[in-house]
Amino acid sequence: MGRPLDSSRSLLGRVVHTVGRKIVGGELPPGAVMPVEAEWGAQMGVSRTVMREATKVLISKGLVESRPKTGTRVRGAEFWNRLDPDVLAWQMAVAPRETFVREIFEFRRTIEPSVAALAATRVTPEQLDGMARALDGMTEAGDDGRQFIGPDLDFHLGILNAVDNGMIRSLSGVIETALTISMYLSLDNPRGQRHSLPLHRAVYDAIRAGEPEGARSAMLRLVDDAEDDAAKAMKTRGVGGTGRNGKSRKG
Repeated sequence: MGRPLDSSRSLLGRVVHTVGRKIVGGELPPGAVMPVEAEWGAQMGVSRTVMREATKVLISKGLVESRPKTGTRVRGAEFWNRLDPDVLAWQMAVAPRETFVREIFEFRRTIEPSVAALAATRVTPEQLDGMARALDGMTEAGDDGRQFIGPDLDFHLGILNAVDNGMIRSLSGVIETALTISMYLSLDNPRGQRHSLPLHRAVYDAIRAGEPEGARSAMLRLVDDAEDDAAKAMKTRGVGGTGRNGKSRKG
């Protein structure tokens, strides 16, 4: 799975992000006909070549389709590439809906416990050291949510890298995006971040001890706790949250 586009440096990336967010946010609804490349480029202040490349990227993400005579049209959400890191990020940027948040955590719950179990059988001493440093970083961050995110992400990606499986690592982009989104969703959690440290430590201890089922169970508890945090934070912000039973938690 590819990495997210860098919208801060690449002209192409900026165009794709601008149009992609408009599509995901509903400003460009399904069925809308996109302007021809020359007109579209003039509107956005870029060349026709850039617009042509942007269209190709948007097609690859399932957001638009291009056909002879009918031109380029916006596609419905059922056609979007849900595992694309940019599409995930755009959904987050335009205010997360309950279904989207639930899907993020269902994805994590499906993938991460199995990855942790596999990591327990393959982790190297150097990788364990990296996870330990990430735990130290989380400890230092305490309840400073924004400082907590960096080492928290390092911890989870360290586990992903420990499985030494190219197919699983190919999902690193979408897993990283899903992790980042769920972490940002939890920033306003009234419990803060410190309470999750023992849960992270339990995952680390099981992996270090070479206990696959212990690592699986510990990671499942950690993801469940993260979903509860996200629901509480969304309630604090007045946004409907979704519990693990799929029922809405209204703010």
